[in-house]
Parts: sequence; C-alpha cells; structure tokens
Amino acid sequence: MALQFASAIMAHAAYPVPVRSSFMLKVFLTFVLLALLSVAISIGGRMVGRTIAMAGHTDDLTVHDIVIGKDTLAVPANMIRFDASRRSGVTQRLDLYLNWPLLEGYSNEARDDFNHTGDTRNILFLSFEERMMSRDMSGRLEPIYRALVEGTGRPGPGGLTVYSFSEKSGYMDEILIVGDGDTDTPFVARCLSGDASRESLAACERDIHLGNGLSLSYRMPAELAGSWRDVDAAIREKAESFIVKR
Repeated sequence: MALQFASAIMAHAAYPVPVRSSFMLKVFLTFVLLALLSVAISIGGRMVGRTIAMAGHTDDLTVHDIVIGKDTLAVPANMIRFDASRRSGVTQRLDLYLNWPLLEGYSNEARDDFNHTGDTRNILFLSFEERMMSRDMSGRLEPIYRALVEGTGRPGPGGLTVYSFSEKSGYMDEILIVGDGDTDTPFVARCLSGDASRESLAACERDIHLGNGLSLSYRMPAELAGSWRDVDAAIREKAESFIVKR
C-alpha cells in the first residue's frame, strides 16, 4: 500500500498542474504597470527639476490678454511675475518684471539678473491696477507732498532735488526725489533711505496714469535714480505698448 501511495505522488509530480491564465495575466499587467510608473517618474522628475531650476520664472513667450477695468493688456508670459497670473482673463492687478535697459522678460540668458545673483540690480517691477486716484504722483506734488517735506531740498544725481519728509508725514525712512521733466509735468518718486535703501532690490517707487483708466506703479533700484529721464520714458513707452488699442 505504501509503495502504491509513493508511486502515485511521484506520478503527480511528474505532471504538474498548469498555471491558470488569469495569474499570468496579473503578472503581465504588473510588469506593464511598473514600466509605465518608471517612465512617469522619469518624465515627472525632469519636469520637477526644470520647475525647481526656473524658481517660479518662465521663458514662455505666449501672449496673454488681461483685462483691468476698461483696458486690455497683451503681455507675454515671461514678463508676468507670478505664475497664477500667467493666463488670459479679467483681474484687478497685474504684476510684471523687466530687466534694464533691455526691458525684456525672463530668459535663460538673463536668469542671473532675475535671480539677483550678481552685484548689479537692474530689475524693474511694474504693477497695473484700475485707477483709484484722480492724480498720479506728479500731480500730487504740489497739493500733497509739498506740505509733507522739509526745507528746499538738496541736489541729487541726474539733476534731481532730494527732499526729506517731516516726522508727521508718515513716510518714515523715505525721501522724495523731484526732477524737472521735458514737459510741464515733473518727475516725482519716493525712495527708501539709509539701510532700507541698500537692502532693497527696488528702493524707488513712482506711479503714472495711462490708458483709459489705468494706474501704473513701478519700482526701480536706487542706482537707476540718476537715469530717471531714460527710465521713466522707456517704462511709459513699454507700458503703453502693452495696451490693446480699440
């Protein structure tokens, strides 16, 4: 009996039961899934790596039509400062950044400028909003700023006159710079002073009116204050080129 039982087992081992096709299918699908996952990780890794390298910038030149109040701006994506704003549509505020003197957006060649890795500060920051005040900064000089500054001012770079704000003005650690423009409209800007100016990427701020109802505030490095005529004219021309004419 024992001999017959052993013989039966050996016979069974010699003819194993076939593996079911469903099991083989699962094994095949598992290998396919792992292969696809490996490809996805590879592609995703390259995309994440590029995103990290770009540090929030983009070299995309796609032009977006952005509506602010009564005006429409056509701006390439690489000039738009924040990723969430790089799309067409309606918004209340649009922030741009451009390098000086080219007035171009981010590119691989200009990455050091936009990442502020060098000693030179040459990035201009522009903010478009719907106009809320009847006067821009130049128009506020006589009715407002004259009452807030002290003395007659002192000479500054590029023919500017530099004024100190009074303690009661509310503009602590700031100065007012004024230049005689080519027209009857003076150049007027507020700049940080002292340590605040040295630490800021764009210490001087000015706002102007343009379009059908836009207010443009732009900030520039203090080092460019002496070139205010060229900077102001170039920014105004560039900003107006964004406005879609109807």
